[in-house]
Amino acid sequence: MADDQAKKLHIAMFPWLAFGHMIPFLELGKRIAQKGHRISFISTPRNIERLPKIPPELAPWITFVKLPLPRLHNLPENAEATMDVPSHIIPYLKKAHDGLQQPLSHFLQTSAPDWIIHDFAPYWLPPIATKLGISRVFFSIFNAFTWCVLKPPSPSDAQEPENFTVPPKWVPFQTSIAFRFFEAKKIFESFEDNNASGVSDSFRHESVISGAEALAFKTCMEVEGEWLKLLGELHHDNIPHIIPVGLMPPSAPPESGRGDNNKDSSTWDTIVEWLDKQENGSVVYIALGSEIQPSQQDLAELALGLEQSGLPFFWALRKPSGSVELPEGFEERTRGRGIVWTGWAPQLRILSHHSVGGFLTHCGWSSVTEAFMFGRALVLLPFLTDQGLIARFLEEKQAGVEVPRNDLDGSFTSASLAQTLRLVIKDEEGKIYRDKAKAMTAIFGDKDLHSKYIDKFVEFLENHKKKETRENDR
Repeated sequence: MADDQAKKLHIAMFPWLAFGHMIPFLELGKRIAQKGHRISFISTPRNIERLPKIPPELAPWITFVKLPLPRLHNLPENAEATMDVPSHIIPYLKKAHDGLQQPLSHFLQTSAPDWIIHDFAPYWLPPIATKLGISRVFFSIFNAFTWCVLKPPSPSDAQEPENFTVPPKWVPFQTSIAFRFFEAKKIFESFEDNNASGVSDSFRHESVISGAEALAFKTCMEVEGEWLKLLGELHHDNIPHIIPVGLMPPSAPPESGRGDNNKDSSTWDTIVEWLDKQENGSVVYIALGSEIQPSQQDLAELALGLEQSGLPFFWALRKPSGSVELPEGFEERTRGRGIVWTGWAPQLRILSHHSVGGFLTHCGWSSVTEAFMFGRALVLLPFLTDQGLIARFLEEKQAGVEVPRNDLDGSFTSASLAQTLRLVIKDEEGKIYRDKAKAMTAIFGDKDLHSKYIDKFVEFLENHKKKETRENDR
């Protein structure tokens, strides 16, 4: 028993201040905790308060560490995550995040974890961890194919956004994965040195890779094996280990579909009453994640496209802020056929319902995973960073169709969206996409498969910690 306890690890986890990052980090932490290792999950107070509750059986193994975010003049009060601010303010959030260097260093020094699993942002972390003898894993929420496209073998291979609008020449196999011009332009802007945080994203990534024991991904060989292999070949000199941790599919909702508390039950009872009245496979579910803030034009085209499609729909819409509003009369004209839901929506329960035939998604990888758990075909409407590449990756697999967009500015029309919705959800020629999505459940819904990936990752953590070497040298 004493030997078993000696093998138990203390692992700190430090995600970037975005829920699209924090949630995968927390899911990974929960799975590591299930193996009996201790987790310290580090973020800011308000972000921690908004995270999902930890299951009671894991609570003894997971500690939340709250580090107050430094106040900046440019940041609104209580803004602690990307979802709290418009995109042009995010560089100031990065600058505030850099102000966590001293309190994080103090925590690491006093708590002495064996590992820290971190994100891309803390470029200042490597020397701190090295000095304290703490091993590091960079856990990237981006897919391996995104890294292969964005990380060329040498800087001379990519100098302009146009170079990323075609499949990279260093990819040795056939692929259509590339950025649209408007996407590549945004990527280059985020990697420029003159952003308001004072530190470019490219420098942050390069810094946190340096000296890391491993680069981990929320993926598996069965989904993107050739890309994982290529990534290892491209970066064999600076990344010792590239480790897929599996897709970490969430637990399926109870068969009864009822919530776990009165509030959840009331919400779901209202939603399921409407869903039960719809025909099997007829409903399109729409959700663009917590980070997307559509422009007035995009929101209007999306709404009018839903109206023109003639399909029943359930739209989980983050309540529009400021002057961004739905088109006048839209809800009245679609009443009975569709629902615009502005409160919290139980996405997994909705996707599991038999009336849902497809999912209009922003292509967040967690949402894609949840959709394929239940074989839902995808209508792809990416907005941020890697989401466009995910859309092209899924189109290659014929498991979804991307809404056509203007290559220069990213705009789309209600007519093209309506046509794509009907193709994927209803039309006979779209059956191939529905069938491919159903076939995806064999991988995305295989909990035993993904549990084995976690087992291998935990085994790596147990066998490669620096602290053990340091203690043996004494």
